[in-house]
Amino acid sequence: MMIYLDNAATTKVCDEAKAAVMEGLEAFGNPSSLHHLGVVSEEILNNARKTLAGSLGVKDKEIFFTSCATESSNTVIFGAAKACGKRRKKIITTTIEHPSVAAPINELEEQGFEVVRVSPDENGRITPESIISLVDKNTLLVSVMYVNNETGYILPVKEIFKGVKRANPDTVCHCDCVQSFMKLPFKAKDIGADCISLSGHKLHAPKGVGALYVKSGVRILPLMLGGGQESGFRSGTENVALINSFAAAVKKLEPTVMQRYETVLSLKKRLIAALSGKEGIAVNSGDDCSPYVISVSVERIKSETMLHFLESRDIYVSSGSACSKGKKSSVLKELKIPEKYLDSTIRVSLCAENTEGDIDAFVSALLEGQASLAKIR
Repeated sequence: MMIYLDNAATTKVCDEAKAAVMEGLEAFGNPSSLHHLGVVSEEILNNARKTLAGSLGVKDKEIFFTSCATESSNTVIFGAAKACGKRRKKIITTTIEHPSVAAPINELEEQGFEVVRVSPDENGRITPESIISLVDKNTLLVSVMYVNNETGYILPVKEIFKGVKRANPDTVCHCDCVQSFMKLPFKAKDIGADCISLSGHKLHAPKGVGALYVKSGVRILPLMLGGGQESGFRSGTENVALINSFAAAVKKLEPTVMQRYETVLSLKKRLIAALSGKEGIAVNSGDDCSPYVISVSVERIKSETMLHFLESRDIYVSSGSACSKGKKSSVLKELKIPEKYLDSTIRVSLCAENTEGDIDAFVSALLEGQASLAKIR
């Protein structure tokens, strides 16, 4: 039986989200049309917007639907620069952000913006003061992720954004919440971000749908121009079917966030206990990490080699961020993972559907691979 432990890359679509796709497809009218068929589709969008807004504790009008979290983050970063880049040119971020945040910021740097990237300290952690101390009157944007996608490290975003606003109330605070939404219990006000990026396929909805929260009064100029959909913020006819499925997944998951967290935490503890004391194996995700993402290193065995060995046992993990496609991770080095493990780290990412049997089978196969696979010299 297949054991799927790559949920940080994507999740299996739940039955409720599948049914919602079909409901959205059957409502085939254009939601911008004024006739009855259009009104039906528009009502689906309105209900979905209400669901996501409620889950974050924000106003319906502050939720905008996109094609993915990458689009959401790009919209904030380029849209904030477009709105105030003539007056303020400084952007602050971290060296451990997802490429969907790091790449557009790199592009703005090439265009002449000042970019300051904060590295973790000697313990592999980002301190609030290391970011807050850099904020000045020229700071346009601060973008910091909530949960790191490679180790599960939970960043102190609440303290960071609170301090940023004290230092400069006009600075836009953006948070990539892809690996935290519906996994950690939080509302938008809890973390204090002006803008939040979300993804559907990380929480049992299909790929191809995301959302963006933008706090009322925060000026982000649109990147997608055209028919004026999404209140003029994101033109292009909305994908009613996928948006409906995103909302259905959220509606299913929201009541059980803490219950699922405790379930997954017990699985993480079981994995750590089983690997504890095993020579040449290190678990890089500590107590300040989300239980949903666990970084494991097997000394002297290449990540890709171990990945394919586990796959031969019908166990699926990743060798890091799914977006890296096997490239060596700079994030692990920034998080102070020992050099000897950088080429030998795999990511195990869980969901509440995983079982103790899944963990036991993974540990058994990992130890078998450690004993039998060719070592890096």
